[in-house]
Amino acid sequence: MTINSRIKMPLGFWDGLRQLGISARDVVRKAGLPLTIITESVVTTAQYFAIWQAYSDLMDDTSKGIVKLATAFETTHYPPSVLTAYHARDYRDALNRMARYKQLCPPEKLRIIEEGEHCEIELEWSHTQQPGPPILVGITMAFLLELGRRGTDQSLKAYSVELSHPVGDVQTLENYFGCPVQIGSDRNRLTLYRRDLDRFFVSYNAELLEILTPVLDQSIGEQQHNRSITEMVKWIIKQSLAGGRPDIQTIAREIGMGNRTLQRRLSEEGTSFKSLLTQTRHDQAREYLRDSSLDIKEVAFLIGYEDQNSFYRAFHLWEGDTPSNWRMEQLGTSSIN
Repeated sequence: MTINSRIKMPLGFWDGLRQLGISARDVVRKAGLPLTIITESVVTTAQYFAIWQAYSDLMDDTSKGIVKLATAFETTHYPPSVLTAYHARDYRDALNRMARYKQLCPPEKLRIIEEGEHCEIELEWSHTQQPGPPILVGITMAFLLELGRRGTDQSLKAYSVELSHPVGDVQTLENYFGCPVQIGSDRNRLTLYRRDLDRFFVSYNAELLEILTPVLDQSIGEQQHNRSITEMVKWIIKQSLAGGRPDIQTIAREIGMGNRTLQRRLSEEGTSFKSLLTQTRHDQAREYLRDSSLDIKEVAFLIGYEDQNSFYRAFHLWEGDTPSNWRMEQLGTSSIN
């Protein structure tokens, strides 16, 4: 089992929001996340979902937010995994590339089935037990159709769209997809006309594909090796510290694993959740204290301590010294509080 709770933020995502008149700061505040998340290229699944939900909440109507972002996102902002689809030979090739390289940027997983006159694309969630926000489902489906429209330079229409949860004004989505949109389905599925998959892409670029494909395939191969559970847990703890003290239940849910299973896997790697939490706090404390712009109270908060005294006691156990003295020695100055 490959564990991956690291989500790459789409390149140009924040720029795309600015084009719609939406401030990145407003989205982050609405999501209840630290402003520093704006500069992060990788976030946790929970943070990723929170950002999308915040964007949805800030829009007058979720369906309008889906259509606006899908159509406004510029192709120049596509990451390599999407560029290889945009420059594919035809629509079928593009969709298959999207499904293959989507695993480089979870949590969505695409399952494509061609049968009869139709092609069904079903969206599932990978590496998480938490369902994604409805707007992310809608955006993913809209983008798949938008990819075909831009690649073929044709006003393609879908055959049908099925969504498990409401996403605002259905008529807005039906106008965009050019087909009926069913809400309350037991699955999230986009059905296309199979004949459209043979349409040649005017954006086809064989030379670029020769460059990108081997690199992306190599990335998949590297990612498919089982990631150390210890490494993954430490990374998620690090991302979650500023929001309080993360517990094992939260971490287990984040990586799509039961509490007992996580405890067993950590034990097999010779560690425990409590030990990793302490190690991560210690490592982060040292890193933050080297930043003279942060005062001690801020450092205590950033690593999940509610009060400064608790942080002082913990740090003294780790380093045998106070945070202030340790900082002065590291920075070579006696002028820091």
